[in-house]
Amino acid sequence: MTQPTKNGARLKKGSIILVALTGLVGGFEGLREYAYRDPVGIPTICFGETRGVQMGDHKTTADCKAMLGDRLIVLSTGVDKCLVVPVPDKTYEAYVSLAYNIGVKAFCGSTVVRRANTEDVLSSCDAILLWNKAGGFVLPGLDKRRHVERDLCRAGVLGT
Repeated sequence: MTQPTKNGARLKKGSIILVALTGLVGGFEGLREYAYRDPVGIPTICFGETRGVQMGDHKTTADCKAMLGDRLIVLSTGVDKCLVVPVPDKTYEAYVSLAYNIGVKAFCGSTVVRRANTEDVLSSCDAILLWNKAGGFVLPGLDKRRHVERDLCRAGVLGT
């Protein structure tokens, strides 16, 4: 197992984990160069970015890719602050993907983290499935994403 590192050092520019996460998160989020409203009405752009977005905003594909990589590095720092146990890389990728979608604050206060920090990492993977709603409703695409994240998380723990 790889020990979580402080200050997002596990997700450096060009690292294998960052490349894998960019593909995972980018694939789930999809690329939209013009601002749109997500299913609960929040202005969103690029690969699901909501910070500072206003309707009418436009970004290039290159801008969006850079924004995603930078955001994943920042999020990994937040994940590292609340995750105090070592986890395998695949499990870590699943956690950062979840944090990207729900936010670091929600991730750090989640059952996922509570279980992981008591060294019940396999059970923490299953808790990812609890995060399949937006606006109080189960969204099929979000449910599918959570199952993929849970399976990636478990693959890390089980070494598959």
